[in-house]
Amino acid sequence: MQIDKGLLGGSTVLLLLTLLEESDKYGYEIIKELEIKSDNTFSFKEGTLYPVLHKLENKGFVSSYMNKGETGRMRKYYKITRKGKKQLAEEKKQWGVFSKTVDKVIGGGSHAIV
Repeated sequence: MQIDKGLLGGSTVLLLLTLLEESDKYGYEIIKELEIKSDNTFSFKEGTLYPVLHKLENKGFVSSYMNKGETGRMRKYYKITRKGKKQLAEEKKQWGVFSKTVDKVIGGGSHAIV
């Protein structure tokens, strides 16, 4: 199923920081891991991924460094920062509230939102 890019856009920071919390990764590795973990539901193009990573870096949520990859080639790796981990906790909290609320609405729940 093709997911609307507007839906994906709202969760991009959450997804990227979650992947980087697991381990430092370079761009192509992020793209592939996201595809694998989402059963190919989520897919970023490099032209979409790198501007988001640069934005996260400018906000201090990730840092980058150059290192040799498995093939011996130099790659730019991204690492979540302490500030990024705090942001990730906030993103997860917001996602929890958002997803529960959407479920209430589309599931026909009659619970009041507090």
